[in-house]
Parts: sequence; C-alpha cells; structure tokens
Amino acid sequence: MDYNDYRQQLRQCMAGSECAFSEAELQRRCTAAGEAMQAAGLDALLFTAPADIFYLTGYSTFEVSVHTALLFTPQYMMLQVPSIETGPAVACTRVDDIRGYRWENADEILDPLAEAMTGIGTRIGVDAWHGSLRHGVMQGLQERLPECRFLDAADILHGARIVKSPAELECLAESARITGLGIEAAANAVRPGMLDSEIAAIGAQALFEAGSEFMSMQPIVTTGPRSSVIHLNHQRHEIAAGEPVFLEFGSAWQRYTAPMMRTVIAGQPTAHMHKTFDTCRRIFEALLENMRPGVSFDDAARAAERALEPMAADAFFSGVFGYAVGAQFPPSWIEGTGFIARGQSRRFEPDMVFHLPLCLRIPGLWGIGCSDTVRVSESGGVPLTANPWTLCANA
Repeated sequence: MDYNDYRQQLRQCMAGSECAFSEAELQRRCTAAGEAMQAAGLDALLFTAPADIFYLTGYSTFEVSVHTALLFTPQYMMLQVPSIETGPAVACTRVDDIRGYRWENADEILDPLAEAMTGIGTRIGVDAWHGSLRHGVMQGLQERLPECRFLDAADILHGARIVKSPAELECLAESARITGLGIEAAANAVRPGMLDSEIAAIGAQALFEAGSEFMSMQPIVTTGPRSSVIHLNHQRHEIAAGEPVFLEFGSAWQRYTAPMMRTVIAGQPTAHMHKTFDTCRRIFEALLENMRPGVSFDDAARAAERALEPMAADAFFSGVFGYAVGAQFPPSWIEGTGFIARGQSRRFEPDMVFHLPLCLRIPGLWGIGCSDTVRVSESGGVPLTANPWTLCANA
C-alpha cells in the first residue's frame, strides 16, 4: 500500500494512541495560541519547529531533519509530513487533516501547502528565525500566494509555552528524577584512568534504564583542559588524577527535559577549584532569590553578575544565567522562549521553568560547573532537580 492507504488504515486502529497529552490539555494550548494570534491581528499561523508542532498536536518523531508544517487557525489545523512520518502523524496526534508528501521529492511540498492556505486570510504568522523554516518553502509560498504577508510571530507561541501547565510540570519532574539517577551513576564511576566515553556510557545506561526516551542532547562528559572549552564532548580521552570531570545530562520524558550539571574531581580538589565552585554556588543562590513573579530577567541577571564579579576577569561565562526548558527535540533541549540575561525585559511568572547552566571555565586549565532546573514560585526559585551541590572527590 502507499502512504495514503497506510494513513487511512492506521487511523482506524491507532489514531491518537501515542498522544502524550489529553484532549483537554491540547485544547487549552490551542485556545491560548488562537487568542494570542487573533490579538496580534493574524489570520493563521504556520509552524515548522518540531517542538511547536508537538506542543499543539502531540506529533513526535526522532526524524526532525525533514520538512514538516502545521497550518493553524482557531477552527482548523492541517499537518503536512513526509511520507515516512505518516505513522507518527496518525498515532501521536488527533489532527484530522494530515497530508503527506514523498520525502524523496520536495517538489510535492509547496502546491498542497499553498492550496491549504488559500482562503484562510492574508496575514500569516511564522517563526522567521527558526532553522526549520526553509528558505525554499518561504520563497515558494510567496510566489504562489502573492497576496499573503508572512510576519514574524515567534512570540505568540513563546508566550504560551514558557509558563508550564500542571501536566507539563509532571513531565519535567519525572525528567528531573531520571536525570539525577543518570548523572549520579556517572559521577560515582569517575576514577583516574577511565575514559570520558566510559563515564558517558555508564550515565546513558542509567538514564535509559530509568525510562528516558531518546534525548534532545546526549550526555556531555569532558575532563581536564577539554572541560575549559564549551560544547566539546566525550571522545575517548583518559581521565588524569586530580582532574575535574564535567558532566551535563538531561533525560527526556514525553519530550520534556530537566537538565543538570555536576563536576567531579578524580582525586582531591585544589583551593582554586573550591573557589570556582563556591562562586557558582553564590550565583545560583542569587538567582533563586530573584526568580520571583514580577522580577525581570534582566534584574535577575544583574544580581547574578554581582555574585560572579570576583571571578569575572579570570573565568569565561556565557552571559546566559538561565534558559527556559520544556518539550524539545534534537539537537537541543533549550526551549528558546526565555533567557535570564542582560537586556531581557520579560518578567518572571509562576511555573516558568529554567535550567541555570552555571559553569566557569579557566582557559586551558579546566571548567567547573554545577546546575539545577528550577521552577519559578511566589517565594523564589524551587529546584526540580536534586543536585547535591558538592564538589565530589573520588580518589
């Protein structure tokens, strides 16, 4: 059978069977998106980012490199997927109008998509800066629909996604639990002479055994001078005695990720290591105090900068003290809806959730990092992950 027949037959027995959320939860999200869309004076939204499509429909797949699109209005949704993704589109969503195209033939994308957009209005919102919105798709739609204006509307769904519902908080709490088990197993295994890749394997096994799905980022493990370089990863390097081993893990539960960082010394930490770690802890405490409703992200970042000041000239720090997390797909667990950093004027609201990636890197020497995923509450930040916040030393 071809993919159209497959879709029809699968729908009879498995439609929506793999959907992660209730109809009521998805309807709540769609209602919020529709209200924000109409308030912005838009006629429709065109989503191409996997996490945005998942948020509104439940559509989930590990194949996120191919074009997928969700055309959304408050009254209608159309999900366009490549033929190889027909199964997940049927099983993971309750969308009635699912349209496929042969994944080996990108020419089949534009005409059906333009046809679906005909008559829904002329002001179409898109996430203009997301990498999933291909130039060829936009150019083709503009040629076929010259009367339409495609307007940057990323903030519409960002505003809804950044505040988590009770169902989402449950997913994040479960991810936090599994993340902790994985990173604890890796930390306990650190010994001089082991390879960084062996530590990553031990942690990954613990994550999967505890129930993690495929992760948005794989376990990060670096040691010694390599840990002073941001975003390197394990590569069969031997751990030397006395070196810090940097760990950053994030399990996935229904696509939601609560990441955590730890640093373990393969021996005894030096005074310099203790000082660096203590600075991370002071930054963390400053952030927790300021993660209250009504405080701006900028104000929280400035408080964190004051805690960082004693080491600001000696250690590299990215400048982002926190980023929102939620449901994501590879290659990143960063939600992209909010950042605790200078110049970010948005204010905290209850049940926003952030990962606070506090790692200070001394160029060519090592990096020391420790972090938690934290929920905003009326009394300040409340960690979802259970980081022991100690500079563990395994001889």
